Amino acid sequence: MFELGDNFRYFLCRYPIRFGSGIDRLYHIVVSEAHMSPMDGDAFVFFSKDRKQVKILRWDMDGFLLYQKRLAKGRFELPDFNEETGCFELSWDKFYFLIRGIDLKAVKYHNRFVYKPIRTTL
Repeated sequence: MFELGDNFRYFLCRYPIRFGSGIDRLYHIVVSEAHMSPMDGDAFVFFSKDRKQVKILRWDMDGFLLYQKRLAKGRFELPDFNEETGCFELSWDKFYFLIRGIDLKAVKYHNRFVYKPIRTTL
């Protein structure tokens, strides 16, 4: 419903937007410039020029949701873009860290769990 989680894909707009932009303008950006359908259930992330605000557009089965966050202090850090793919998709982890203000370059993933199949004999 009104949630963001790891069951969505997150796509980042490659340039800042005017923050007066509403659902209709953001929808137009996704369709005309990213050539994607915002009605697939994906979340689309847009930042202001000063990176102190973020808007997230998501289809919710019968209408659009528009999330907005404005920081009291600091700026959002943008991830490094991969120009070769042409698509700026964020994993849930990177999106979560970005929104929480965690430095993406300083994050270190540890391999804590090693999958070892259990062998059983019948």
